[in-house]
Amino acid sequence: MKDKPLSIDHHHWWPQARAVLALLVLNALLSFGPWWPTPGIRFQALLAPEMVGLWLLLLWLAARRVAPSNRTLWGLSLLVLLLVLGRYADVTAPSLFGRPISLYWDIPQLPRFLWVSAQNHPWWVSAGALVLVLGFGAPLLVLIRACLGALLHTLAPRALRSLWAWGLAFVAAVLAAAHVAWVPGTGRWVSNAVLPTYLKQMKLLADAALPGRLAQALPPLTPVEDAMTHHGPDLLSALRQRDVTIIFLESFGAALYEHPQIRPATEPGRLALQQALAASGRHVVSGFFRSPVIGGASDLAHLSVLSGVELSDPRRHDLLLTTQRPTLMHLFRQAGYETFGLYHAVSWPWPEHVHYGFDHFIDGPALAYEGPPITFWNIPDQIALARFEQAHPRGPQNPPRLLFFPTITSHFPFNPVPPYQPDWQRALTATPFDPAELQAALSQPMNWLDMRSHYIEAVNYVYRWLSGRLARPDARETIYVLVGDHQPTANIIGEGAPWDVPVHIISHDPALLETFKAQGFSDGLWPDRQVIGELHLLTSLLITGFGAGATQP
Repeated sequence: MKDKPLSIDHHHWWPQARAVLALLVLNALLSFGPWWPTPGIRFQALLAPEMVGLWLLLLWLAARRVAPSNRTLWGLSLLVLLLVLGRYADVTAPSLFGRPISLYWDIPQLPRFLWVSAQNHPWWVSAGALVLVLGFGAPLLVLIRACLGALLHTLAPRALRSLWAWGLAFVAAVLAAAHVAWVPGTGRWVSNAVLPTYLKQMKLLADAALPGRLAQALPPLTPVEDAMTHHGPDLLSALRQRDVTIIFLESFGAALYEHPQIRPATEPGRLALQQALAASGRHVVSGFFRSPVIGGASDLAHLSVLSGVELSDPRRHDLLLTTQRPTLMHLFRQAGYETFGLYHAVSWPWPEHVHYGFDHFIDGPALAYEGPPITFWNIPDQIALARFEQAHPRGPQNPPRLLFFPTITSHFPFNPVPPYQPDWQRALTATPFDPAELQAALSQPMNWLDMRSHYIEAVNYVYRWLSGRLARPDARETIYVLVGDHQPTANIIGEGAPWDVPVHIISHDPALLETFKAQGFSDGLWPDRQVIGELHLLTSLLITGFGAGATQP
């Protein structure tokens, strides 16, 4: 059977206009951005790199003057649809879930997520959702097919005979290639490509399946593995079975100590915290460390400390999650501790927590908070900690405890800032705030052009609840480790800021803190400015300070 010649319409204006519209529609489907922090999207006046590649492919097909089969065009339409769906996942997942899509974790989780969701709703809700998905996908596929047909039969043949069209195609290809290669400044014209996301996920799956690649990307021995192997009886002996609470302070960085507007505005909060510590008989030592991230991606900082692995490369983080390498949770469990992970900002299935090794993982819904939702994550830090301590009291019969608690209230966009509740018992009720204070907090307008004032308010809120909590007695003797995860976003502190973050270790036992001073820490909440090391080095220092030596990866 002979190939059919390509039918071309050169003479009517309407097909040409329709083809230009088809070009714009396809580009919009491949270049949209997130409507943060919702599942919606917003269209952008940007060039999509995949659209450039698709256009060059259509030019090649038109130059052959042979019409592709109907099956070929439907297949090409399906590939474009996959790119559109991949782009949707790529741009919305970070704003909704705080992390990019991960095929390694999300594909196995999807069936369970769908099943659990179906169990929680009437059958007609699940049926309606299925109809909605199919009703959206099928028309979108038909639209893409119609756009490709219009381009192939109308616009592409005319473009082959136009020097202007070739010139525009060349400029577009150069811009797209430069942006994919991360040439600065191209982002104002070109959207991020989604195809590299697919390639990254495929490479991650391949790397995870091949032990040789894992060995090349990750250190052969971590501080945690070394301590668990070689320091059995002495493991964490300096703690003497005392509880440990590790609190990651969201967006706490060196700017709190150095930025000319931020430092004076947050200094009273640090002074109040220092006074609360002294009044409670506690001592504190501090040091600066260099975070693997800046402005976001807090989980890389979290796992850097828990694993002792340098994770400035997100690929190493993703690969580490596919392994069974131990974390501080496993090390403490080996020493007889019960471990908790308190993630009140998480309200969706998060399968990666299995790698962290918590005995108990407590997310937002598990706290059963009945008060008014405030901030983008509903539950303020103070109330999350209060409800956790109420639900999991400590007594003589309980084993020693390690709590890992990442805060969220000082997370971008830093507003609204919840009121601090001095009465911690009232913080446990369904009405934790006075109505006037709550209304004042919720009515604060968001200034997207100048968020620094909101950031300062959020940081001071964290200092207030920390001061209030540490002024209260603990049910059992507890050592606190406060870690800044990263510097805030560039719109707060400007470009080119250092990636340094403060770390504070708090205890009633000055002898324990002397071990950390010997490792570079200094007295008080104001660290010496010299950076002690990368943030993953803190793992080794904690293991050493708590009773066992450790190697550094």
